[in-house]
Amino acid sequence: MSHNSIYAIIMAGGVGSRLWPRSRAASPKQLLHIMGEGTMIQNTVARLQPMIPPDRVLIVTNASQIDGFRDQIPSIPQENLVAEPFGRNTAPCIGLAATILLERDPDAMMVVLPADHWIENVHEFQNRLKLACTIAEERKGLVTLGITPNRPETGYGYIQWSEKKDGIEKHYDEGVRVVRTFAEKPDLPTAERFLRSGDFLWNSGMFIWRADIILKEFEEHLPDLHEQICKISNTYGDDSYPNILEKTYRRITPISIDYGVMEKAKNVYVLQCDFGWSDVGSWDETYRLSRKDNEMNFLLGDVVTIETNNSFIRSDGRLIAAIGLEDVIIIDSPDALLVCKRGESQQVQKVVDYLRRKKITSLL
Repeated sequence: MSHNSIYAIIMAGGVGSRLWPRSRAASPKQLLHIMGEGTMIQNTVARLQPMIPPDRVLIVTNASQIDGFRDQIPSIPQENLVAEPFGRNTAPCIGLAATILLERDPDAMMVVLPADHWIENVHEFQNRLKLACTIAEERKGLVTLGITPNRPETGYGYIQWSEKKDGIEKHYDEGVRVVRTFAEKPDLPTAERFLRSGDFLWNSGMFIWRADIILKEFEEHLPDLHEQICKISNTYGDDSYPNILEKTYRRITPISIDYGVMEKAKNVYVLQCDFGWSDVGSWDETYRLSRKDNEMNFLLGDVVTIETNNSFIRSDGRLIAAIGLEDVIIIDSPDALLVCKRGESQQVQKVVDYLRRKKITSLL
């Protein structure tokens, strides 16, 4: 495998509704400054350098968001920005990218990443990606990155590994494992049991495989989807492509890569990782990752606090004054204000669901 055949596929089509009111359809979290110096997509692309340069990075996103990515990452070639007309979950996104890559490079190795993760140790992250590419090439299998858990987390899916060493003996001490099973997001008692067992990892949603291998898995486990994405890819670059893409996507049933392929495939491996990771999936998680002051507050923008502690307060304009508060999250925006108790921010999704039911699209 040549290093020039390693490509990154960045899945960037989500909205990040649990980070409402900052994250909206028109300004999703991957285009926002949430953690670090740059926006989340800028940080995601930067941490791949120099291992995967911009000309080998493909970004798959919603058609409505494509201009935002073009503006924020001008180093990515125009042809590497792939627009989906509608979100159809991760399997169609990955399948479409695989067919496009295979046309460019029959030996293409895919590193599939979400656009909105936080990673602390970039050097270790790249080292694990290189090892994962080696395993995917040697075993002609599917590799996922599993994060060593440090707490009983209910917001992540889990991967259980097996002690079998079939074919991975020389890499076993490097943390390569055969996958036994995938587990959905657990309740707290189950998460505590997973942590105690020692053979469960967090499912990071990052995958490594050859493009031709993953398409064979699609053909076996998702034959209808495989047929549809092949129909699309046959017109890629032609004048008929936009029309075929939209018509075909309307017929595609949304399905995740985990449910559609990973849980059914046989040649699946997980690489144990500990490079400091988060999916930054809620305001509580953002607070956990943030640097606090002496009162354990994280304050951003024009904020004044009196006898307030253990809180996350963010203003994007007007002054926020907080007095006598503890364990709260306050997120202000020009047209909406979120106030919630710390530990309850997963329920922000219910607010977004309410706005959808009421068709208050201006706040979505």
